[in-house]
Amino acid sequence: MTSIKDWVFSQVISKSIGSTRPLSASDSFLSQEPQNEELGNRGLTQNNANLISRPVSTEIPSPSSDNQITQNPLPPQVENSSGSNVITEEKHTDPLAKVEALQITFLRLLRRFSLFQDDLTVAKVLYRIHLATLIRAGESDLKRANLKIGRARVIAAEQEETGLPQLDFSLKILVLGKTGVGKSSTINSILGESKVTTDAFRPATDRVQEIVGIVNGIKISFIDTPGLFPSSTNSDRKNRKILHSVKRFIKKSRPDVILYFERLDLISMGNHDFPLLKLITDVLGPAIWFSTNIVMTHSSAALPEGQNGYPVSFDSYVSHCTQVLQHHIHQSILDTKLENPVILVENHRHCKMDNSGKKVLRNGQLWMSQFMLFCICTKILGDVNTLLELEDSMQLGPSRNSRLPSLPHLLSSFLKHRVKLSSNGADNETDELSFSDTEEEDEYDQLPPIRILTKSQFKKLTPSQEKDYLDELDYRETLYMKKQLKQEYMARKEKDPDDNIESQEGPPEAIMLPDMSVPPSFDSDNPVHRFRCLVTSDRWLARPVLDPHGWDHDVGFDGINLEIAAQLGKDIITCVAGQMSKDKQDFNIQCESTAAYVAPSGPTYSVGLDVQSAGKELICSVRSNTKVKTHKYNVAECGVSVMSFGNQYYYGGKIEDSISIKKRVDLKTNGGVITGGGQFGYGGSFEATLKGKDYPVREEKTSLSVSVLSFKKETVLGGNIQSDFRLGRGTRMSINANLNSRNMGQVCVRMNSSEHMEIALVAVVSLLRALFRKKSNNNFSSSETTETG
Repeated sequence: MTSIKDWVFSQVISKSIGSTRPLSASDSFLSQEPQNEELGNRGLTQNNANLISRPVSTEIPSPSSDNQITQNPLPPQVENSSGSNVITEEKHTDPLAKVEALQITFLRLLRRFSLFQDDLTVAKVLYRIHLATLIRAGESDLKRANLKIGRARVIAAEQEETGLPQLDFSLKILVLGKTGVGKSSTINSILGESKVTTDAFRPATDRVQEIVGIVNGIKISFIDTPGLFPSSTNSDRKNRKILHSVKRFIKKSRPDVILYFERLDLISMGNHDFPLLKLITDVLGPAIWFSTNIVMTHSSAALPEGQNGYPVSFDSYVSHCTQVLQHHIHQSILDTKLENPVILVENHRHCKMDNSGKKVLRNGQLWMSQFMLFCICTKILGDVNTLLELEDSMQLGPSRNSRLPSLPHLLSSFLKHRVKLSSNGADNETDELSFSDTEEEDEYDQLPPIRILTKSQFKKLTPSQEKDYLDELDYRETLYMKKQLKQEYMARKEKDPDDNIESQEGPPEAIMLPDMSVPPSFDSDNPVHRFRCLVTSDRWLARPVLDPHGWDHDVGFDGINLEIAAQLGKDIITCVAGQMSKDKQDFNIQCESTAAYVAPSGPTYSVGLDVQSAGKELICSVRSNTKVKTHKYNVAECGVSVMSFGNQYYYGGKIEDSISIKKRVDLKTNGGVITGGGQFGYGGSFEATLKGKDYPVREEKTSLSVSVLSFKKETVLGGNIQSDFRLGRGTRMSINANLNSRNMGQVCVRMNSSEHMEIALVAVVSLLRALFRKKSNNNFSSSETTETG
């Protein structure tokens, strides 16, 4: 329930701003105790996913900016001992209040670094913060969540002008890349002083170290790492050793931002290293790329020549290099949904500068300003996601066609599951209550004989006579079906299973059929091959799964449905039902098997195994139920279940009690709990059912149910009403309506009719509805035209 809503809204947010990156990664990437993932990444290392920081969704920076950064250090700020730089006052425990303060902090940082607040990237970050707040806000907090950005700008301007309260914000940035690409030089450029030794001819960094500096009063910590070597037989071992040292370091001190460095002038020359990217993914985990920005150094180098002999344009060259590198990242994580932002950097002393002495790229961009903007956005969005506990279910790796249902859905299915104990699928309790008066003489045998009219005789009847005649036939049909069901029940009750096993007839004698002319190929125009089969036993019930939209010209067979029920002994009953379907892409299987033991003392014990395919995975459920009949009209039941999906296990338990009143009223209440994957949910329901007077021959009934479900400290109360009845001899209708405490619900009306008049009325109603809709649209268009004129 809640997790599905969060997942859907996080996808809407990520797509609404034109980015393919999700709003946030799962908290399993952040916690020290990694949670099990719903869908494991095939062929990728998952044990290291908890070592990296929160992701951010930003875009390639705009080509021009007049932003400036001054490295005049202010008095250093005291970092929060807990590692969170969002709110220092313990009284602010409300997540929405913290997000509001974080939004003001973001605007203060923009003013401090002289960044344009109207920048597209800034607008996207503010928009995401606003939508993320709306997702987590309750009904009482919606007004606070709709805090106008103008008010936040005014507050930020006042606080930044007075310097109170003191801005508590810091950045921790992890730097990765091959040796000689300019990692240490970029650190020195940002900090405005030579903090790290650089060397153009050999690696300057030989160990993982943290470099701390102050930029405009903001503490910035760079985790500088040794340069990685180009992939080869000799260098793989060295690179793996370096990456493991990085892994140990960031496990103790998690970074807010991750930067992967590459030289822009060497990417087009085929110097991209896919094996190195794959090694980074294997050691640090595929989730490392969620929060990674790509930094391309040497952005002012000479551009290569195009096919016409002239240098290519700067924007097209950057776009080409970005696509090449992004393609290899997609290959390393086996996923194409990710899109990493790109930051252009130039550290050469001969780089073009503006009047203030700031380095400017070929496109007129002040790269230091954009560098700081992207890092700040990464940190801010990560803190917002952590405060609001937004868990994005999107995982990196091969795409899956299905997802595991939410915990509330699993609990609801577990509570509604019923165990079939009879060999023919009938409900023993219903039969016993419906046909308990066995000594009463059948009413059908007391009826006088009736004359069946021919078609010509029926046409001579008056309308009232036709109605009386059809009502009489319907009444007799109902009584006859009651008699048949009663006889079947009495036969099952009186026969001895042991004698039945010995006296069972063998399979029918085989009869030779003439050979059919089979076409040389399985052409859909010739369906002869479909009817060639070998019947070995009459215990199996096989039915085709029809696909009306299939490729075959007359009817499509999409799969097969098999069922078998057998009584192995006097007290043991087994039942297996399954369905298999196959198309050109997927193979789906569903199977439900149950074995029940009916004790002579009364209780019934059953065990079952359910198997269902979900994409390329299998969902397996083992369940056990115990049913005790405490009274003729009362049945109590308890059950447990264990479900596995991938590397996750879910455990559930339930209790249920049913009371029948005068054969027509059933009262049922149940309650259960299910847990797994670090989550916990519980709930229950109460249902009252009023059966029709001809039930179960005519399945007319009305049910009213109330349910309550609690999950993640949120309780939802729901109600449902369903009614199945007959409007006439050939018309059936089913109405279902439900509503919950979150003001969500639906109404469903279904009708099945064999009467031509009812079918005609349905067509007329549909046509009238379409005409009225068209008329209303025309009136709306004409009113708009009048207002415009």
